[in-house]
Amino acid sequence: METSESVPIEFEGEVLQARRGETLAAALVAHGIQRFRTTPREQPRGMFCGMGVCQDCLVEVDGVPNQRACMTKISRPLSVRMGSQRAPIAIHAQARDVHGEQASCARESAPVIEVRRPQVLVIGAGPGGIAAALEAARAGASVTVLDERSLPGGQYFKQPGVATGAPGVPGPDAQHARGARLIAEARSAGVQIVNDALVWGAFAPREFVAVEKGRSVRYLPEIAVVATGAYERGWQVPGWTLPGVMTTGAAQTLWRTSRRVPGKRVLIAGNGPLNLQLAAELTEGGAQVLAVVEAARAPAARDWRTLLDMGRCAPDLIAEGLRYRRIARAGGARLLYGQWLDAVTAGPEGLVATLAGGANDALDGHKERQEHKERFVADAVCLGYGFEPANELLRALGCAHEYDAARRQLVTQCDAHGLTSMPGVYALGDCTGLGGARAALAQGALTGMAVAAALGYGVSARAKAEAARALGKARQFQAALWTLYASPLARPEAPCGDTLICRCEEVSFATLQAALDEGLTTVGAIKRRTRIGMGRCQGRYCAPVLDEIVSARAGRERDELSGFAPRVPVKPVTIAELAGVPPT
Repeated sequence: METSESVPIEFEGEVLQARRGETLAAALVAHGIQRFRTTPREQPRGMFCGMGVCQDCLVEVDGVPNQRACMTKISRPLSVRMGSQRAPIAIHAQARDVHGEQASCARESAPVIEVRRPQVLVIGAGPGGIAAALEAARAGASVTVLDERSLPGGQYFKQPGVATGAPGVPGPDAQHARGARLIAEARSAGVQIVNDALVWGAFAPREFVAVEKGRSVRYLPEIAVVATGAYERGWQVPGWTLPGVMTTGAAQTLWRTSRRVPGKRVLIAGNGPLNLQLAAELTEGGAQVLAVVEAARAPAARDWRTLLDMGRCAPDLIAEGLRYRRIARAGGARLLYGQWLDAVTAGPEGLVATLAGGANDALDGHKERQEHKERFVADAVCLGYGFEPANELLRALGCAHEYDAARRQLVTQCDAHGLTSMPGVYALGDCTGLGGARAALAQGALTGMAVAAALGYGVSARAKAEAARALGKARQFQAALWTLYASPLARPEAPCGDTLICRCEEVSFATLQAALDEGLTTVGAIKRRTRIGMGRCQGRYCAPVLDEIVSARAGRERDELSGFAPRVPVKPVTIAELAGVPPT
C-alpha cells in the first residue's frame, strides 16, 4: 500500500513504489524481483548475505555501477539498472583527460587524507560494540564508533529504517526497543556514532582507514576496540547462487529493517536457533513458511539436563524459543530434523529445493525414515548453516589467533577483558568466536570498563562484577544451546562437479579437484591456479571450505597460517576512495 512515505524508483524502465528508508534490495524483493545482475558467464544473481559482504547484489544506480543494493537506502527517486560485469568503469572527473589541465593538477596536488585521533575507537555498532562504548564513555573516555550500516544496532539490534506504524508496516518489537534504548544511552553518554563508515584497512599498531561520504579517513586512536561481528557461512550445494537463495540473516534483515518478507513461500534450512526465530518473524509478516529444516536431531526427553541448564541460565530465552516454535507451527510450517538442503533448481513455479538426510525425529514423537528426497517449491530459500567471525581487521593488525576445531573457525586470542596480543587493541563479540548477543553485551561492558581503566578512569567494581556474572551465565547458556543443536554436518556431503565453491569467480569443485590432482598442496598455489578467493567477497565464503579440504588432504588441522593471508583493503573500495579524493 502506498503511503506518504512512498518514493518512486525506476528499475529497468518500470516504475515501482518503495518506502522511504528501506534498502533498494528490500524494495526490489517486495515487488517480486530477485534477479539483480548477471555474472561474466551470464548467470543470474540476487541478494545473498544482505549485509554488504558477498557483493552479489550489485546494481547500477543513477548511472553509477557496482552499488550494493542491500546497503543502498532509498531517500529519493532512483533510476536503477541490473548490474553487469560488462558495464564500463566510471572514471573520476579529475582523470578524464589524461592530457588536460585537470589531470596535471591532480598529479601536482595529491589530496590530503584527513587524520583523526580519538581516545577510544570502536569498530562495529552491534550489541557488544555499543555496550563497550557506553561503559567507556560513562567512565569519562571520549569514544567514537564506526559502523558500515546506515543505522546502529548490528545484526541483532537491527533498527527499522522505514517509518513504522503506517498501514502494512508493523511497529518495532521488543528486540528493536532494547536496541534503541542501548543506542540512546550511548549517545546520551557522549558516544559519537559514525554510520555509513566502511573500515577497509588496519595497520599495526593501531591505524585504521575508513571510507566516509566517499573519501578515506585515517583513525589513530589511543585504544581500539574491534567488534565487527560475524557473517553466515556459505552452503555450497547445487543452486546455492540462484536469485532467491539467501542467508537467514539476509531474510531477517529484510524484515527487521524494512518490514519486507523475502517471498510469499519461504523454505528455511540450516543449523541453529536463528532459523526458528526467522520462521516466526516471517510468519507474523504474512509469508508462508513451508518448513524449517534443521540439521540437528530433534530435542527429546534425553536432553532434560541440557534444557535444565538453559532454563537456569536464561529462562526468558527458553520461553522465547518456545514462542517462536508455536508461531511457526501455527502458521503451517513443518519442523524437520536431521535433514539438510541438498540442492536448489529454478523451476517454472519457483525455486525447487531438495532435501537430504536420515531419520526425521518429528516433534510429535513419530520417527519417519526418509525413503526419498523431499522437495519444496518456494519463492525464497534461506540458508543458516553457521557463522564465520569477521576477524579480517584483527588478522591484518597481526593479532594472534588459534583454530577452534569444534567451531571450525579461527578465534582471536584475548584475555578476560578482551585485550589481544597487540597492545591497546581489544576485541569482543562474535568476531572473536560465536557467543550470541547476550554474551556480547556483557563482554562489551567488561571490555569498555577495562579500556576506561587502562586510560586511567575509575570504574565501578560492582558494575564489573555484575557484567562478569552476566557473561558467565550467557556462556553457560550458549554451551548448553549448542549441545542441543549439535550436528555432525560440517559442510555439504561430497560436493563435486559443476557446483561452485567460489561464487564470485564462478569456480567449481571440479576445477578445484583438477588443481589438487595436479599436485598443488597449498591454498596460495590453488588460488593462483584457479582464482578461488580472488573475487569481490575476498574469499569469505570459499576460503574456509578450501582450507578444510587442503588441510584434510595434507592430514593436518587448520591454523592461522594455513588459509589465505589477510589483505587490505578488506572490502572493495574505489581507487578514488583509497586516494582520499572527494566525490564530485
